This record gives sequence, structure tokens and C-alpha cells, in this order.
Amino acid sequence: MTSFDDILEEAGKFGRCQKRIFALFCLVSMPWAGVYVGIVFQGFTPEHRCRDPAAVQRVAECGWSPEEGRGLTLPPVNVSGETRPSGCQRYDVDWNRTGLTCDPRDLDLDPSRTPTTSCTEGWEYDYKGRQSFVTEFDLVCSNSWLVDMYQATLNVGFLVGSIATGYLADRFGRKISFLMSNVMNGLTGILVAVAPNYASLLVFRTFFGFGVKGGWVVGYVLITEIVGVEFRRTVGVLYQMFFSVGILLLPLLAYFITDWRWLQVAFTVPYILFLSYYWFIPESPRWLLSQNKKSKAVKITEAMAKENNMTLSKNIETLTDDNADSTTASFMDLIRTPKMRKHTFILSYNWFTSAVVYQGLIMRLGILGGNVYIDFLISGLVEFPAAFLILFTIERIGRRLPFAAANIVAGASCFVTALIPDSMFWFKTVVACIGRLGITMAFEMVVFVNTELYPTFVRNLGVSVCSTLCDVGGIVAPFLLYRLAVVWLELPLIIFGSLAFIAGGLVLLLPETRGVPLPDTIDDIEFPEKAQQRFHDQNQQNQATQMSALLPPSEQPAVAPPTIY
Repeated sequence: MTSFDDILEEAGKFGRCQKRIFALFCLVSMPWAGVYVGIVFQGFTPEHRCRDPAAVQRVAECGWSPEEGRGLTLPPVNVSGETRPSGCQRYDVDWNRTGLTCDPRDLDLDPSRTPTTSCTEGWEYDYKGRQSFVTEFDLVCSNSWLVDMYQATLNVGFLVGSIATGYLADRFGRKISFLMSNVMNGLTGILVAVAPNYASLLVFRTFFGFGVKGGWVVGYVLITEIVGVEFRRTVGVLYQMFFSVGILLLPLLAYFITDWRWLQVAFTVPYILFLSYYWFIPESPRWLLSQNKKSKAVKITEAMAKENNMTLSKNIETLTDDNADSTTASFMDLIRTPKMRKHTFILSYNWFTSAVVYQGLIMRLGILGGNVYIDFLISGLVEFPAAFLILFTIERIGRRLPFAAANIVAGASCFVTALIPDSMFWFKTVVACIGRLGITMAFEMVVFVNTELYPTFVRNLGVSVCSTLCDVGGIVAPFLLYRLAVVWLELPLIIFGSLAFIAGGLVLLLPETRGVPLPDTIDDIEFPEKAQQRFHDQNQQNQATQMSALLPPSEQPAVAPPTIY
């Protein structure tokens, strides 16, 4: 019998066909960056204050400067050690009553004695042209928690969608699941852009998230399954690196598209274009074999070989999958046996930590002040060294140590950043960037390590189930950041650092997967030494077959019986 890895030796492990498919899927990573962290621009919260038409008229009549007017009409509050006019309260004063003068001393507005009231007539915002859903729906002050819901509902969609799409991809195929997710992305993405109120916006945003992540994970699994073992890490890292390209493009896009609704349209259009992939990408031959669809797998493999200008031997007629009888993936497969259970727990926790820390550090840029476009761009540039560090280390050192080190570096950087005073701005920025580098590296590694620790028939479901903890982390992250930052701006960093340290320690309990063939069965996970021996025996047998084909028939050796495990 011949495995798909054996056939890839002849068809091409990363030939023209795989490179074309890989390039197409890399484009899928780019718009996901806008969907994932676009809240920094779509949910931008500018400086704001209570709207009080009578107070505005009084300021104009008295010729007070804007600063004087705010100081006289708004009570002072302490924000991160700085006293400034309140954005959520105003003095409860009748500015139209007779007897008021324009001399501030005659007003006698003592903050301790003058009554205040909430912004009953809405808010005024300080921003230059940018229209966010925060300013459109007045999501400030007592309604500010609804901004957190915008990101949380997306991750709820991610959570449900990744499980559902993962199951469908293992049951009905990678290609059809990818295409159907993009149909949903196109429809719901436009509905988000035209939502008439905030309640409907959250509903449509949930459905938008349902398809976005599921399609991305399916694309990742598909390209991993059609390349040789030595190319898995390269395609996995570069596939995610294009997410970083999307991060770089996002501030440029947001700078020119200042309305959050049109920015949403810009995020959605690529998913509509991805429907054209129906004509350009194949189904995964590995999945077809796991479903006993040998003829289709052979046909696609032959087409791949032809595009790669390679010739297949007659061994393709014996192409098979060791797990072809186990065609139905089940969640119980992920936790039934000891090592599968350990992998599922550790990988799930690392998905959770990566999401919380990664999203938290990015969204933190939106509450620090300064130029959010420049800060976001610099932050995005930091992600590229992460990809190159992964490519440089994982084949020399392995997966486990760089993975653990990335989490520990991210955790340490969060702790140190929280303790550096704001007066040491550049030093604090550099340390924060190192933390962003570490968590980006950890986030990119958890994806392809996850695919390497599950067998073919349950691989997509395994990645999807573990990554649901990423979505739980995404739900938690905005509340953790925005609510704790009210108490102390650096408090979220302490939480982020603790999570990352624990994640790094747990990674050390995982097996090393460098150079190990993709597992086909659960036994390959539970008894890796037998899987390695079988892979070695198959290689020797293939080499012997190729050598014997060069000999005359009379000199060809007898075929040895297969080894029984």
C-alpha cells in the first residue's frame, strides 16, 4: 500500500500547483486582520463631553475660550492621575436664568457643592472627520460596555462557526466548507455595514464571525495537507504572516476610509471575491482518502503532478489511508486517550492565552492616546520578525522550545511594561514591542503545532475545537482590557503576563514534532515510536521498489512480507 506522503515524493512536495494554491490562500489571511482588530478604528472613542446647548450659548455670549468654557460647565475628574473636565457629567445649572454674569468668579461653581447631572441631551465629540459606531450610537459613559460587546459578539461567532465549520469540513470536505463560509461572509459583512441600529449590528456581527474564522482554519488545514512534511512549517508561518500584512494595511485603509460602515465594506469585498476559488483550488486528497473516495483522490493527485511537471508511477493505484474506516470525526476522539487528552488541554489553553494577550495588546493602542495610525503601524511591523524567528529556529531547535520561550518572553515583557513609568516613553515602547513580538510568535506557532498533533480524520475538528478557546479569549479580552484599565491602566498587563507564563510552562509538556510525519491515526499519537518505525519501513520499501525497477526481471528480489505492529 502507498500513502499520500509517498505519492507526494513523486507528485511534488511543494511544486507549482501547491505554490499557486498557497498563494491564493495567503490572500485569505489579509482581510481577516481587519475583521479581527478593526475595532481599533471602527470603534474609535474620541474625547467627548455632555451636550448642553444653553451652556454653549453662554460660552459664546461671554467670549470664553473652549478651555474656559469646559472648566466652567463641566466638573473636574481624575483620569490616570490627570485632572480634566468630565466626559460623562455636567453641572446642573440653568444657564438661561437671569442674574448670571460673564465673570467666572461670580458663578461660584464649587465642584464639591454644585450639583451635577448625566448627559441627558447627548454628547459632543472631538474628532476630525472619523465616523465610528461609538459616535453614531453614543456608546460612551454608562453605555461604554457596549463597545466591548462589538468585539465579544464577533468572537462568539468565531467560537460557534469554527466548531461548525470544522465539523462540516471533516464531514463534507475542505473545499465546499471554505466556499460556503465565504458565501456567509459576503452576506453578513454587508448586513453589518448597513445595520440600522446597534442591536442589529451585534446580531449581524455575530453571524459575520461565524464564517470568517472557520474559512480561515479550513484554508490552513487544506494547504498543510497538500505539501510535504518539510514544507508544513514554511507554509504555516507564511500563511499567518499575511495576517501581519493585513495588520500593516489596516491603518492605511482606515486613514483614507474614515466612515466605519465603508470600512466594513472594504473588509467584506475580498470574501466575495474568494468565491472564485471554486475554479482554482482542489479538494484535499488526504481528506478524500480518509472518506474512502480513492478515485477522486487519485484524480486530484494526478492533476497536481501534471501541473508540477512530474510523472507518477503505477503505485498510485495502491494509494490508501490507514484510517479510511474511521470516517466520522467525533469530539470524543480528542479526549478519549491520554495523550490526545493532554494535547487538547494544553493547546486549548495556549489558544486562549494567545487571543487574550494578542487582542489585548492591540486594543490597548486605542486607549493610550497619541497617533493611533502610527502606533498601529509600528506595532504591526513588529510582527514580521516573529515569522522570521520561527522559520529560523523551528528546524534547528524544534517546535517546543521556541513556542515556550515566545510565551515566556511575552509574559515578562507585559510585567516589565506595567512597571516602567510613562516618563520613560521610548523604553516602555520598546519593551511593549518585544511583548507583542513574543505573543505574535506564540500565536503563529500554536496553529501549526495544533495541526501536527492530530490525525488526518480529526485534524480539522481538532484545530477548530482547540481554537474555540481562542474565541473565548477574544470574548474575555475587551472586557478584561477596558474594565480593568479604568481601575489602573497597567492592570491588564499584569493579567496578560501571568497567562503567558503559564502557557509557556505547559508547552514544555508537549512532544516535539520536528520532522515527524503528519499522524494518520490516533495510534500514531499514542504510540509515536511505532508510527516512526512504519514511516521508516515504508521509505525503505519504496527505495527498494525504485531500485528493483531498474533491474532485469530475473534479478528482481522477492517482496518481503509486511511488518505486523
